[in-house]
Amino acid sequence: MIKLHPVLVEKPWGVTRLPHPFEIPVRKHIGEIWFQRAEQEPPLSLLVKYLFTSQALSIQVHPNDEQARARGLLAGKEECWYILDAKPGASLGIGTIRPLDAEELQAAARTGEIEKLLQWHPVEPGMLFHIPPGTIHAIGAGITLLEVQQNNDITFRLYDYGRPRELHLADGSDVADARPFPFERQKHVEPERSAILLSAKHFTVAQITDDRRPIDINAPHDIMVIPLKGTIQVADSTAMPGECVIVSRETPLIPEPGARALLAWAD
Repeated sequence: MIKLHPVLVEKPWGVTRLPHPFEIPVRKHIGEIWFQRAEQEPPLSLLVKYLFTSQALSIQVHPNDEQARARGLLAGKEECWYILDAKPGASLGIGTIRPLDAEELQAAARTGEIEKLLQWHPVEPGMLFHIPPGTIHAIGAGITLLEVQQNNDITFRLYDYGRPRELHLADGSDVADARPFPFERQKHVEPERSAILLSAKHFTVAQITDDRRPIDINAPHDIMVIPLKGTIQVADSTAMPGECVIVSRETPLIPEPGARALLAWAD
Protein backbone atom coordinates (compact mmCIF):
# COMPACT_ATOMS: atom_id res chain seq x y z
CA MET A 1 0.00 0.00 0.00
CA ILE A 2 1.25 3.47 -0.92
CA LYS A 3 -0.23 6.52 0.78
CA LEU A 4 -0.42 9.53 -1.53
CA HIS A 5 0.56 12.99 -0.32
CA PRO A 6 -2.25 15.54 0.23
CA VAL A 7 -1.47 18.91 -1.36
CA LEU A 8 -3.52 21.95 -0.31
CA VAL A 9 -4.36 24.20 -3.27
CA GLU A 10 -5.38 27.82 -2.76
CA LYS A 11 -8.34 29.10 -4.82
CA PRO A 12 -10.28 32.39 -4.73
CA TRP A 13 -13.51 30.44 -4.22
CA GLY A 14 -12.10 28.19 -1.46
CA VAL A 15 -12.76 28.01 2.29
CA THR A 16 -10.78 29.09 5.35
CA ARG A 17 -12.06 26.22 7.49
CA LEU A 18 -11.70 22.71 6.13
CA PRO A 19 -14.39 20.18 7.06
CA HIS A 20 -13.96 16.78 8.68
CA PRO A 21 -11.88 14.67 8.27
CA PHE A 22 -9.26 17.30 7.43
CA GLU A 23 -9.94 20.12 9.89
CA ILE A 24 -6.51 21.60 9.21
CA PRO A 25 -6.06 25.20 10.44
CA VAL A 26 -5.55 27.37 7.36
CA ARG A 27 -5.16 31.11 6.82
CA LYS A 28 -5.73 30.99 3.07
CA HIS A 29 -8.72 30.10 0.95
CA ILE A 30 -8.20 26.40 0.27
CA GLY A 31 -10.31 25.18 -2.62
CA GLU A 32 -8.80 21.76 -3.33
CA ILE A 33 -6.78 18.95 -1.81
CA TRP A 34 -4.91 16.88 -4.39
CA PHE A 35 -3.44 13.44 -3.74
CA GLN A 36 -0.10 12.94 -5.47
CA ARG A 37 3.02 10.82 -5.49
CA ALA A 38 6.37 12.17 -4.33
CA GLU A 39 7.93 14.62 -6.81
CA GLN A 40 10.63 12.21 -7.94
CA GLU A 41 8.08 9.54 -8.90
CA PRO A 42 6.21 9.45 -12.24
CA PRO A 43 2.76 11.09 -12.17
CA LEU A 44 -0.37 9.02 -11.92
CA SER A 45 -2.77 8.73 -14.85
CA LEU A 46 -5.65 9.71 -12.56
CA LEU A 47 -5.97 12.53 -10.05
CA VAL A 48 -8.18 12.29 -6.97
CA LYS A 49 -9.03 15.53 -5.21
CA TYR A 50 -11.47 17.10 -2.78
CA LEU A 51 -13.10 20.46 -3.61
CA PHE A 52 -14.53 22.93 -1.10
CA THR A 53 -16.49 25.93 -2.40
CA SER A 54 -17.51 29.16 -0.66
CA GLN A 55 -18.21 30.82 -4.03
CA ALA A 56 -19.15 29.54 -7.48
CA LEU A 57 -16.34 28.29 -9.70
CA SER A 58 -15.89 29.64 -13.20
CA ILE A 59 -18.02 28.33 -16.05
CA GLN A 60 -15.57 26.19 -18.00
CA VAL A 61 -14.97 23.29 -20.35
CA HIS A 62 -12.25 20.70 -20.93
CA PRO A 63 -11.05 19.30 -24.27
CA ASN A 64 -10.94 15.64 -25.22
CA ASP A 65 -7.66 13.86 -25.97
CA GLU A 66 -7.66 14.67 -29.68
CA GLN A 67 -8.47 18.35 -29.11
CA ALA A 68 -5.80 18.64 -26.43
CA ARG A 69 -3.10 17.03 -28.57
CA ALA A 70 -3.95 19.35 -31.46
CA ARG A 71 -2.96 22.15 -29.06
CA GLY A 72 0.33 20.53 -28.09
CA LEU A 73 -0.96 19.04 -24.83
CA LEU A 74 -0.63 15.45 -23.66
CA ALA A 75 -4.30 14.58 -23.22
CA GLY A 76 -7.71 15.97 -22.39
CA LYS A 77 -9.75 15.81 -19.20
CA GLU A 78 -12.67 13.57 -18.34
CA GLU A 79 -13.95 13.74 -14.75
CA CYS A 80 -16.69 12.79 -12.33
CA TRP A 81 -17.97 14.34 -9.10
CA TYR A 82 -19.26 12.59 -5.98
CA ILE A 83 -21.13 14.96 -3.66
CA LEU A 84 -20.06 14.66 -0.02
CA ASP A 85 -21.89 17.67 1.44
CA ALA A 86 -24.07 20.48 0.15
CA LYS A 87 -25.71 23.46 1.83
CA PRO A 88 -29.44 23.99 1.20
CA GLY A 89 -29.98 25.35 -2.29
CA ALA A 90 -26.50 24.37 -3.54
CA SER A 91 -26.31 23.42 -7.20
CA LEU A 92 -24.06 22.38 -10.06
CA GLY A 93 -24.17 23.95 -13.50
CA ILE A 94 -23.83 21.19 -16.12
CA GLY A 95 -24.89 21.48 -19.73
CA THR A 96 -26.90 24.26 -21.34
CA ILE A 97 -30.68 24.67 -21.41
CA ARG A 98 -30.59 24.49 -25.22
CA PRO A 99 -27.96 23.72 -27.86
CA LEU A 100 -25.58 26.60 -28.59
CA ASP A 101 -23.17 26.95 -31.49
CA ALA A 102 -19.69 28.41 -31.02
CA GLU A 103 -20.75 31.94 -31.96
CA GLU A 104 -23.73 31.95 -29.57
CA LEU A 105 -21.59 30.51 -26.80
CA GLN A 106 -18.91 33.18 -27.12
CA ALA A 107 -21.50 35.95 -27.20
CA ALA A 108 -23.22 34.59 -24.08
CA ALA A 109 -19.87 34.30 -22.28
CA ARG A 110 -18.99 37.93 -23.09
CA THR A 111 -22.28 39.32 -21.79
CA GLY A 112 -22.64 36.97 -18.82
CA GLU A 113 -25.87 35.50 -20.24
CA ILE A 114 -24.14 32.12 -20.11
CA GLU A 115 -24.92 31.97 -16.40
CA LYS A 116 -28.66 31.91 -17.24
CA LEU A 117 -28.17 29.49 -20.13
CA LEU A 118 -26.44 26.92 -17.92
CA GLN A 119 -28.52 24.04 -16.53
CA TRP A 120 -28.41 24.27 -12.73
CA HIS A 121 -28.94 20.96 -10.92
CA PRO A 122 -29.81 20.91 -7.18
CA VAL A 123 -27.49 18.56 -5.33
CA GLU A 124 -27.35 16.58 -2.12
CA PRO A 125 -24.84 14.15 -0.60
CA GLY A 126 -24.53 10.83 -2.41
CA MET A 127 -25.06 12.11 -5.94
CA LEU A 128 -22.59 11.19 -8.69
CA PHE A 129 -22.14 13.19 -11.91
CA HIS A 130 -20.13 12.15 -14.97
CA ILE A 131 -18.55 15.10 -16.85
CA PRO A 132 -17.15 14.01 -20.25
CA PRO A 133 -14.85 16.36 -22.16
CA GLY A 134 -16.76 19.11 -23.96
CA THR A 135 -19.38 19.43 -21.21
CA ILE A 136 -19.84 23.03 -20.08
CA HIS A 137 -19.91 23.05 -16.30
CA ALA A 138 -19.54 25.01 -13.05
CA ILE A 139 -19.60 24.07 -9.38
CA GLY A 140 -21.76 26.29 -7.21
CA ALA A 141 -21.07 27.60 -3.70
CA GLY A 142 -21.55 25.58 -0.52
CA ILE A 143 -20.44 22.19 -1.87
CA THR A 144 -17.87 19.63 -0.79
CA LEU A 145 -17.18 16.98 -3.39
CA LEU A 146 -14.71 14.32 -4.39
CA GLU A 147 -13.43 14.43 -7.96
CA VAL A 148 -11.80 11.70 -10.04
CA GLN A 149 -10.26 12.94 -13.29
CA GLN A 150 -7.65 12.37 -15.95
CA ASN A 151 -4.48 13.80 -14.45
CA ASN A 152 -4.27 16.81 -16.75
CA ASP A 153 -4.66 20.39 -15.56
CA ILE A 154 -6.30 21.76 -18.70
CA THR A 155 -9.25 24.13 -18.35
CA PHE A 156 -10.75 26.61 -20.79
CA ARG A 157 -12.51 29.28 -18.74
CA LEU A 158 -15.58 30.82 -20.39
CA TYR A 159 -16.94 33.07 -17.62
CA ASP A 160 -15.66 33.96 -14.16
CA TYR A 161 -18.20 36.33 -12.58
CA GLY A 162 -15.93 39.35 -13.06
CA ARG A 163 -12.91 37.87 -11.28
CA PRO A 164 -9.65 39.08 -12.88
CA ARG A 165 -8.56 35.76 -14.37
CA GLU A 166 -7.85 34.88 -17.98
CA LEU A 167 -10.70 33.65 -20.15
CA HIS A 168 -10.29 31.27 -23.10
CA LEU A 169 -13.29 32.02 -25.29
CA ALA A 170 -11.86 30.85 -28.63
CA ASP A 171 -10.52 27.52 -27.38
CA GLY A 172 -13.46 27.00 -25.03
CA SER A 173 -16.13 27.53 -27.67
CA ASP A 174 -14.15 25.38 -30.12
CA VAL A 175 -14.06 22.29 -27.87
CA ALA A 176 -17.45 22.73 -26.18
CA ASP A 177 -20.42 20.47 -26.83
CA ALA A 178 -22.98 23.02 -25.63
CA ARG A 179 -26.22 21.13 -25.14
CA PRO A 180 -28.49 19.87 -22.33
CA PHE A 181 -26.94 17.45 -19.85
CA PRO A 182 -28.19 13.85 -20.35
CA PHE A 183 -30.10 12.61 -17.32
CA GLU A 184 -28.33 9.23 -17.40
CA ARG A 185 -25.01 10.90 -16.50
CA GLN A 186 -26.14 11.46 -12.92
CA LYS A 187 -27.22 9.02 -10.23
CA HIS A 188 -27.94 8.68 -6.53
CA VAL A 189 -25.50 6.22 -4.96
CA GLU A 190 -26.86 3.74 -2.45
CA PRO A 191 -24.51 4.31 0.52
CA GLU A 192 -24.70 0.76 1.87
CA ARG A 193 -24.25 -1.14 -1.40
CA SER A 194 -21.01 -2.26 -3.06
CA ALA A 195 -21.24 -1.61 -6.80
CA ILE A 196 -19.59 -0.29 -9.93
CA LEU A 197 -20.75 3.32 -10.06
CA LEU A 198 -19.30 4.55 -13.35
CA SER A 199 -17.53 2.96 -16.29
CA ALA A 200 -16.18 5.92 -18.25
CA LYS A 201 -13.81 6.03 -21.21
CA HIS A 202 -10.68 6.69 -19.13
CA PHE A 203 -11.53 5.30 -15.69
CA THR A 204 -13.88 3.23 -13.57
CA VAL A 205 -15.28 4.24 -10.17
CA ALA A 206 -16.72 1.74 -7.69
CA GLN A 207 -17.91 1.71 -4.10
CA ILE A 208 -17.16 -0.95 -1.50
CA THR A 209 -19.03 -1.28 1.79
CA ASP A 210 -19.24 -3.82 4.58
CA ASP A 211 -21.98 -5.72 2.71
CA ARG A 212 -19.26 -7.99 1.24
CA ARG A 213 -21.07 -7.95 -2.11
CA PRO A 214 -18.56 -8.98 -4.80
CA ILE A 215 -17.81 -6.47 -7.56
CA ASP A 216 -15.82 -6.99 -10.74
CA ILE A 217 -12.56 -5.10 -10.27
CA ASN A 218 -11.12 -5.45 -13.75
CA ALA A 219 -8.34 -2.93 -13.19
CA PRO A 220 -5.37 -3.48 -15.54
CA HIS A 221 -2.95 -2.11 -12.96
CA ASP A 222 -3.29 -0.50 -9.52
CA ILE A 223 -6.36 0.79 -7.70
CA MET A 224 -6.82 4.06 -5.84
CA VAL A 225 -8.74 3.62 -2.57
CA ILE A 226 -10.50 6.66 -1.06
CA PRO A 227 -12.12 5.87 2.31
CA LEU A 228 -15.28 7.90 2.96
CA LYS A 229 -16.41 6.45 6.28
CA GLY A 230 -14.76 4.20 8.84
CA THR A 231 -11.65 2.09 8.45
CA ILE A 232 -10.69 -0.01 5.43
CA GLN A 233 -8.40 -2.94 6.15
CA VAL A 234 -5.80 -3.06 3.38
CA ALA A 235 -3.77 -6.26 3.66
CA ASP A 236 -1.77 -5.75 6.90
CA SER A 237 -2.47 -1.99 7.11
CA THR A 238 -5.45 0.38 7.24
CA ALA A 239 -6.78 3.39 5.34
CA MET A 240 -8.93 6.13 6.87
CA PRO A 241 -11.11 9.02 5.62
CA GLY A 242 -8.98 11.93 4.45
CA GLU A 243 -6.45 9.54 2.87
CA CYS A 244 -5.98 8.17 -0.61
CA VAL A 245 -3.90 5.03 -1.08
CA ILE A 246 -2.74 2.95 -4.03
CA VAL A 247 -2.88 -0.83 -3.90
CA SER A 248 -2.40 -3.62 -6.41
CA ARG A 249 -5.57 -5.07 -7.86
CA GLU A 250 -5.00 -8.34 -5.97
CA THR A 251 -4.84 -6.65 -2.54
CA PRO A 252 -7.67 -7.69 -0.17
CA LEU A 253 -9.83 -4.72 0.87
CA ILE A 254 -12.03 -5.30 3.91
CA PRO A 255 -14.29 -2.49 5.15
CA GLU A 256 -14.86 -2.66 8.88
CA PRO A 257 -18.52 -2.53 10.07
CA GLY A 258 -20.18 0.66 8.80
CA ALA A 259 -17.22 1.62 6.59
CA ARG A 260 -17.22 2.41 2.89
CA ALA A 261 -14.81 3.69 0.28
CA LEU A 262 -14.62 4.69 -3.34
CA LEU A 263 -12.25 2.86 -5.68
CA ALA A 264 -10.92 4.31 -8.92
CA TRP A 265 -8.70 2.86 -11.62
CA ALA A 266 -7.56 3.89 -15.07
CA ASP A 267 -8.91 1.90 -18.02
